[in-house]
Amino acid sequence: MADLAGDKLREIKRALKRGEPVLVFDFEDREGETDVMLWAPKVEPEHVALLRERAGGLICAVLHPEHAEEIGLPHLVDVYRAARDEFPLLRETWPDDIPYDERSTFSITINHRDTFTGVTDEDRALTIRKLAEFFEREHEDPVREFGREFRSPGHVHLLRPFDGLLDERQGHTELTAALLEMVGLEPKVAVICEMLESGGGSLPPDRARDVAEELDAPFVTGDEILQAWRRRR
Repeated sequence: MADLAGDKLREIKRALKRGEPVLVFDFEDREGETDVMLWAPKVEPEHVALLRERAGGLICAVLHPEHAEEIGLPHLVDVYRAARDEFPLLRETWPDDIPYDERSTFSITINHRDTFTGVTDEDRALTIRKLAEFFEREHEDPVREFGREFRSPGHVHLLRPFDGLLDERQGHTELTAALLEMVGLEPKVAVICEMLESGGGSLPPDRARDVAEELDAPFVTGDEILQAWRRRR
């Protein structure tokens, strides 16, 4: 197993800073999926196209808990909880049977206010970059200022990791945020997208490794990230 405290961690940081993808496999006994990860400040329209064409899953932006806390970003289930008395459908569709986990990190969806429909490669790239830029600045009233820049609902799904990251949950959202923290990139905002095969299922990890070689991208596993995380702790 590669040592994420050494050369491989530096390789991952270099790739992300150059705007290149990193492929992250979680665990065989969890989702068993590989996500393509990009550092949000570097995302351009061609990166969104890469995620659509070579990954194929849902394009999401991960905000480190520090950033999520700054704007009071809720988990979507907390929004549902607050509204389910008025909208019984939200109560009836409660996600209490997720087969690989007990909790979801989905939050709200956003578009930057300078976008048109919000769904084009150009629009989503703009929303993602502006999201990263927002957390590069100091804010007197971050919630109000966030609202001036972004509208919701939109076409970029936000993911809010749990505060304890891998100490609390070990999904792709937490693996991504933990990796950003360990490589020391600021702002700690990334984009991830699941890799699917043409038949619609998850891309097997051996084939995901082949894609990583083709793209000359680092391939890292949840076990490697978790081992490095625990060593840091």
